[in-house]
Amino acid sequence: MKNDDFSYYLTSFLKKYLPGEKGVSENTILSYRDTFILFLNFLKDSKNISAENITLEIITKDTIVDFLDWIENQRQCSITTRNIRLAAIHSFFRYLQYQNPENLQEWQRILSIPVKKTEKKTINYLNLEGIKLLLEMPDQSLKSGQRNLAILSLMYDTAARVQEIIDLTPSSIRFDKPYTVKLIGKGKKARIVPLMEPTANILRKYMEANGLLKDYANEYPLFFNSRKEKLTRAGVNYILKKYSKMARDKAAALIPDQISCHSLRHSKAMHLLQAGVNLVYIRDILGHSSVQVTEVYARADSRQKREAIEKAYTDVSPEEKPQWQDNDDLLIWLKKFDQYINLNYVK
Repeated sequence: MKNDDFSYYLTSFLKKYLPGEKGVSENTILSYRDTFILFLNFLKDSKNISAENITLEIITKDTIVDFLDWIENQRQCSITTRNIRLAAIHSFFRYLQYQNPENLQEWQRILSIPVKKTEKKTINYLNLEGIKLLLEMPDQSLKSGQRNLAILSLMYDTAARVQEIIDLTPSSIRFDKPYTVKLIGKGKKARIVPLMEPTANILRKYMEANGLLKDYANEYPLFFNSRKEKLTRAGVNYILKKYSKMARDKAAALIPDQISCHSLRHSKAMHLLQAGVNLVYIRDILGHSSVQVTEVYARADSRQKREAIEKAYTDVSPEEKPQWQDNDDLLIWLKKFDQYINLNYVK
């Protein structure tokens, strides 16, 4: 199996281990697959090694480092992209440690390759006025406008990831009070998120107009295109870009120049935090693995920081006129002290 050991283990990794044992999402598997497609292209173009001739023996730490440099320098990819590709490679070689321990030392050398530090970007989010303006943009007299309003409202109200919205079916929505939606997040982990009544009403109107409240439609895509196919990430992103441009034309200060579907998720998290909702509850709504991940919103919330600082400043701030200015004895002493300093300085 020496000549085809790489293809054997890679196929097993992508088709069995990731979906079966790790239970990772389809999108993650596709991202990992794309990484190894790039790796094969790199070996062919830069090392003159065709796919059928690749063996585990020729893959070393130096080869992987050259591949990562190729991604940055030849393909002009960002450090973030480079780190994503490295994460896929690390996952594969962690798997190989147990499946092919004969080369354990080399696998561990590959696993020692560090991720590169990147500049931390500020969280991009809209304030409440910006969200309200954005949701006013879809034309509700059109079926497409009703759908798009439902998408944007649901994405904001539940702080859902775009893939979670795309994967929804009518059976995911519960219209019995309290209104809820069942989201399937990373690692196929399900969570129940509450729906506010205005969002539930928008969603019900859209579903009624499209026959999605019927029992036979339970497993249809909740949001679909003109061909009745579920929307893609690009499709949802196009919808957001369309209406954000319209909103920006009306009030540029309320809509950031750079906006993505994740901006709505960030916006909801920030608004919950500013409303005083405990970080633990925000973590559960967002589907984060730990509250430490959610703390990024607390660190980024400049309004809360400012209010906390202002409150502290009010508590400790001195009176406008310092008390010592009204102390005649102290003023006399200071004047004498000044004379004493001058006399000693002259000596």
